[in-house]
Amino acid sequence: QPPAFGFLFDVDGVLVRGSQPVPAARQAFRRLVDSSGRLRVPVVFLTNAGNCLRSAKARELSQALELRVSPEQVILSHSPLRLFSQFHQKCMLVAGQGPVEENAQDLGFKHVVTIEALRKAYPLLDMVDQSRRPKELPPPTTGFPTIEGVILFGEPVRWETSLQLIIDVLLSNGNPGAELQDIPYPHLPVLACNMDLLWMAEAKMPSRFGHGTFLLCLESIYKKVTGRELKYEALIGKPSTVTYHYAEYLIKEQAQKQGWNVPIRRLYAVGDNPMSDVYGANLYNSYLKSAQQKQVQAGVKRSPQAASPQSELRENCESLVESCKSILVCTGVYRHNAAAHSTRQEHAVGTVFHGHRDCCWDPSLGEASYIVPDVNDAVQLAFKKEGWS
Repeated sequence: QPPAFGFLFDVDGVLVRGSQPVPAARQAFRRLVDSSGRLRVPVVFLTNAGNCLRSAKARELSQALELRVSPEQVILSHSPLRLFSQFHQKCMLVAGQGPVEENAQDLGFKHVVTIEALRKAYPLLDMVDQSRRPKELPPPTTGFPTIEGVILFGEPVRWETSLQLIIDVLLSNGNPGAELQDIPYPHLPVLACNMDLLWMAEAKMPSRFGHGTFLLCLESIYKKVTGRELKYEALIGKPSTVTYHYAEYLIKEQAQKQGWNVPIRRLYAVGDNPMSDVYGANLYNSYLKSAQQKQVQAGVKRSPQAASPQSELRENCESLVESCKSILVCTGVYRHNAAAHSTRQEHAVGTVFHGHRDCCWDPSLGEASYIVPDVNDAVQLAFKKEGWS
């Protein structure tokens, strides 16, 4: 029986903790493959990590899960940026860690400048670390390109340097070597990936700072300096709807390549972070319901939409899935009293909102469809719902 459903698996806190696989992950994937080691159900690994190439993340997952994972099954926080072709020819400042230049080029960006290249071109800008201050006055910089936009791939290593130089670029309209005149507003386009405030690693302490924490610092500094709000051209990664739409597209593409001719109708999103995994899946589920209602009202004829990455992606999907159910596991950011485990129990995030400033908080979207102990239980639950063994 060809599957009419697919899985969206978060990685950190669900399948691995730091570099160590979660024991239940290998059990889960033994259920998901046939006797030849091929997946019986389409699977996408949907992570807010972004400090590596898709190919590297695929190799890492292959080793952790003892399964052949292809790059086409991996969605990193920045993967949907390949849809934003209007910026691919512009000179973009890229911030983060890992192979940021290679990632940008792989996504289609032709002209990129790193934070380190900018610091070397204008050494007088980076003054927080006294040991790195120039000992002599450097010669004037010539021939450096005007920056036309900023891509924030993920949390950098030296926060003070990245915060300073990104603010300098925004205040100078892409010319940080020029003398500051009027502060431009609106400022240059900013594309940000990964809004996670916290994430779970091997440490006993609950959570580590994520890129969302860095964004919070950047937004606060910009507003304190200018009196105005930092605006984003796009926020990519979970819980953004465009990220889940891209995941749906890859799920359907997998099913098509496998020759499964049954339409994919349901998605099960398995995660450990209520604010990104649960909120994102529920937000996409709401989007699906709204789109279905519009189709019914229009007699299944799609109403014209303004050109956008999401509407362009939608045109490539023959039909939308019916639902995207959120399954919350207790092996990562979210922890639950063992005595209260229930696959039917709903979860509210609580009074502290850990989501991004620009995410409108709806408490109902923070309630998981199901809560289970680990990813193996999540797979068993989905199989039961689908009548699979």
